[in-house]
Amino acid sequence: MFERYLAEDERTREVFLDGWFRTGDLARFDDDEFLYIEGRLSRFSKIAGEMVPHETVETKILESLGVDPGEQGIVTVVDVPDKSKGEMVVLLTTRDLSKHELRKRLLAAGVPILWIPKVVKRVTTLPLLGSGKADLAKCRQLAMQR
Repeated sequence: MFERYLAEDERTREVFLDGWFRTGDLARFDDDEFLYIEGRLSRFSKIAGEMVPHETVETKILESLGVDPGEQGIVTVVDVPDKSKGEMVVLLTTRDLSKHELRKRLLAAGVPILWIPKVVKRVTTLPLLGSGKADLAKCRQLAMQR
């Protein structure tokens, strides 16, 4: 059982609420009361006051490309600082996809304009963790390189 962060009382207070450990996971129960973990609070950008869910944007991009949304290593969405709106969404992808083509596909799928990546950066491979999930810190570093 997790009781506290070792010698970090302030951090411990930040993650506990009414005796519950807040993981930052976003979840839902289905009609049969099965629990589904669907994302992380940390995987959002705040653009012009609107929350942009990275995992939803990734799913919409994969669907627009005709790729199974469960497939890893094709797209990763990260945020980088933006002077005008606070943050901006950047797409890292192993596919040859122009910003114009991406925008056209996502608008046709009904994706809000603020959710559409401002920058599309083609990479040979996406940085992955040992678990096969995107290494978000390294992806963000790649996105910040202009």
